[in-house]
Amino acid sequence: MFLINRRMNFQKFEKRTDLAIEVRESFPKDNIEIEGVVLEEESYRQGNVLMSTVEIKDQKGALQMKKPVGRYVTLEFKKDVLEKAHQQNELQQYAGYICRIIQKMLQEAEKKQNMKCKTVLVSGLGNRFATPDALGPYVIEHIVMNRHVTDGYGRVSSQDCVALCGISPGVMAQTGMETGEILHGLVEKIKPDALLVIDSLASRSVNRLCRTVQITNTGISPGAGIGNNRKKVNQETMGIPVIAVGVPTVVDAGTIIYESLENALEKEGYTEYEIESFFQSITNKEVHNLFVTPKDIDEEIRMIGKMIAFGIQKLAE
Repeated sequence: MFLINRRMNFQKFEKRTDLAIEVRESFPKDNIEIEGVVLEEESYRQGNVLMSTVEIKDQKGALQMKKPVGRYVTLEFKKDVLEKAHQQNELQQYAGYICRIIQKMLQEAEKKQNMKCKTVLVSGLGNRFATPDALGPYVIEHIVMNRHVTDGYGRVSSQDCVALCGISPGVMAQTGMETGEILHGLVEKIKPDALLVIDSLASRSVNRLCRTVQITNTGISPGAGIGNNRKKVNQETMGIPVIAVGVPTVVDAGTIIYESLENALEKEGYTEYEIESFFQSITNKEVHNLFVTPKDIDEEIRMIGKMIAFGIQKLAE
């Protein structure tokens, strides 16, 4: 009876991730279709770039995916592809994919809101002094803002380009203010047509660290991937369309341990319950609060950060 009760209270370890594609992959492989969720996949450059689109169409899909209704586009780059492009000054070519995805989301927002997107506020979230969390501020440093020029001297390039302005609001420990509060005040003051936020994310796969870019029109919850939930930054809280660009830079240590154990014990014929019980017996709270990042994270941030900055810069050209 004791064993039965333990089974009734059994809760599978939840692998932390901010990526919609990983949530979709977590469903049983024989569950090809999930009600309210559509998955599309395409590949480019001889398979070196994989683009996956997870569209959550209604509340049923949102409930199953535990994510807001909207579109989540993921670009995955094969190992060493970005490194070679960085060495050969070809990051601009890959940045074009990011620009086109953002442009499409902005166009959809224009139709939905019946407006023309002329000004975009770009916000680099995160802590500039903590390398795994420095992606957002780094991207902001490498974008040439032009709102002050277009406002003062008129539009000087294509009518399809947008005026960019940007800020790195820091983190609450530095400012004493919620990121959402700072951005809401800026939105009310300068009245941009859309908000574009860049942030570091958490993944459940080591292979996706700094090799994956997720772009979504649902906004973002800063710190959610590491269990540090702050005020949401989305259209509901900001009052304007919000597009979020994120890159996974950390993996929960517990997730790494669990997946290694799961793969090894499944081959030995152990059940899901037995694997979970064993995992719970050998881990503690310290493991669940530990996150792992690549040893060359500083170089990885510079590489993928420049690519994202190039992609956003193209919006103003």
